[in-house]
Amino acid sequence: MFQAVTPDKSSENETIVNIDDMRVKPLSVGNLTIKHGKPAIIVSLTGEDDETLLNQASQLANNQHVQIAELRVDTHQNALDADQIAQLGIAVRDRLHGKPLLLTLRTSKEGGNCEVDDQAYLALYKRWLAVGFADLIDIEMRTGERITREIIDEAHRRDVAVIISFHDFKSTPPSPALLESLEWQDAQGADILKIAAMPHSSEDVIRLLEVTRQMREQSDKPLLTMSMGDLGKLSRAAGELFGSNLTFASQGVALAPGQLSVETLSDMLDALHLPEGRD
Repeated sequence: MFQAVTPDKSSENETIVNIDDMRVKPLSVGNLTIKHGKPAIIVSLTGEDDETLLNQASQLANNQHVQIAELRVDTHQNALDADQIAQLGIAVRDRLHGKPLLLTLRTSKEGGNCEVDDQAYLALYKRWLAVGFADLIDIEMRTGERITREIIDEAHRRDVAVIISFHDFKSTPPSPALLESLEWQDAQGADILKIAAMPHSSEDVIRLLEVTRQMREQSDKPLLTMSMGDLGKLSRAAGELFGSNLTFASQGVALAPGQLSVETLSDMLDALHLPEGRD
């Protein structure tokens, strides 16, 4: 379902390409290639029951501004029923008509709605990976190396891409800690590296963007970084300049502080998009 793509170098001598343009190794996920340029928009499916969630999936399938749909399992009323979610995942995938599906079980420790211990977390992901409805999965960094590695190995065995994520809903950690988190995610074998943090000042937003730029210089993997809340809204749209390749928007109620509507964010990304071949 996912594949790293070797960039076509046949036209290298025809245009001047900024070195940053070549830093991201394109990642194919479903019918989407995640690469340098305008960040891909992810929108979450958050229905509490099957009917609501499937209706949301149909709406996202027809929304040209949405590149990836996220199934937020923890918002469902039966989130920990592995078999029901497996069948729901199959139905959601069918509704999306080829649009990539990201599977996320967000625990209460990371701002989600589910209380689940790490062994149950591992078992649920293994069950859902075996069913095979997801193109990507999100693993919380807090689960630690052993469980993270076990889920990644299972996902990659089934050609499913992996995001490792870190969230801080209270503050923005010091820059060295942010960079260390991204480096740890990279070292575990994640395909996409993710950080979301809450700023208390414009300096916090700038620091997160600067850490993103630093990590872009170290790694060729896609990044997904953002400052949350009203202060951080700019970071959701400015990823192309600093090296973040994906971003989140909302369709209806925002799931995280500072999320913009998908239409608004798409317009902002278009306005900020940098032309290819710039000096």
